[in-house]
Amino acid sequence: MKITGLEVKAHEMRLSEPYDIFYEQVDRCTNVFIQAHTDTGHTGYGCAAPDQMVTGETAESVLNDYKTVIEPVFRNADPFRYVYLLEELQKNLMKSPSAMAMADMLLFDLIAKYAGVPLYKYLGGFRTSIPTSITIGIMSLKETINKANECFRQGFTILKLKGGKNVEEDIEKIIKLREKFGESLQIRFDANQGYDLSTATRFFEETRKYGVELLEQPTPRKNHELLGSVSDYVTIPVMADESIMNLRDVFRLTSNEFTDMINIKLMKVGGINEALHINSVAKAAGVESMIGCMDESGLAIAAGLHFCLARSNVIFADLDGHFDLIDDPGANAVILKQGVLFTTEKPGLGFDLDAFF
Repeated sequence: MKITGLEVKAHEMRLSEPYDIFYEQVDRCTNVFIQAHTDTGHTGYGCAAPDQMVTGETAESVLNDYKTVIEPVFRNADPFRYVYLLEELQKNLMKSPSAMAMADMLLFDLIAKYAGVPLYKYLGGFRTSIPTSITIGIMSLKETINKANECFRQGFTILKLKGGKNVEEDIEKIIKLREKFGESLQIRFDANQGYDLSTATRFFEETRKYGVELLEQPTPRKNHELLGSVSDYVTIPVMADESIMNLRDVFRLTSNEFTDMINIKLMKVGGINEALHINSVAKAAGVESMIGCMDESGLAIAAGLHFCLARSNVIFADLDGHFDLIDDPGANAVILKQGVLFTTEKPGLGFDLDAFF
């Protein structure tokens, strides 16, 4: 199989419900999509979700990476040589993880389509579905309770609450949510780097009896030792997210026991191939994984889901980044039933963007 043609297209999508996190407000995003044709008649797709704050990229930088690096390397290339091709791209895209993820996604989509199986089966096929959490951004207590009610009515039983701006408000929300929903709702909390050791331990102590399932990235991402201090103190799992950008990060975090869990986002680490290595390092350290996302088209969410379903060490999914996107060309790339995600069971990523291109 050889790639005979490539196209790329940027697409802005507004959010039906803008949201606040510790360091920014988000009301829209731009994803970049790639399409490749092959001499075997297979067509593959990939998607980048650049974020200046998280990946250091913009849609314009991804388009430039495509023009100057990806297209020349992929021209007439055999997708089955994906390790070689990704190593070639990495030489010039070390600081472009979502562009790498887009290229990686395309290759795996083509390979699994050629094999005639869904990508999760090609990668190992450990499970066929997984429940996802749904995220509530930073808002008032009343709005938080109303939003949680809405999510619960839609069938979601796992809630991820964003915070980090005001620890007193964060604690109050946890208490009120537990009082409202009892044990029918799992609650995870993401401080998005907003705490220091004092506020993180206070949050833990005052919510201890209210059943918070995990505490995600409580401290600034570059201070691994501080994350470790929080992890040593609290008795619920502490999860690293923003602290993990590459294989070296996860090795340092896990080998020093600075974290109990890791959140792998394909857009941050450069795609499925790198995520496989990162998850293996975590597994060797006895650390479990969650597959997370950013504001991504359903096509990119599908890639995260297929990876999620393929590995036993991935126990949680936080794949809700496409729910509020307006005019998403990949909206139907995954199937949601009562808070549980399924693939389409079609070969590869299981979805075509031919109408979009």
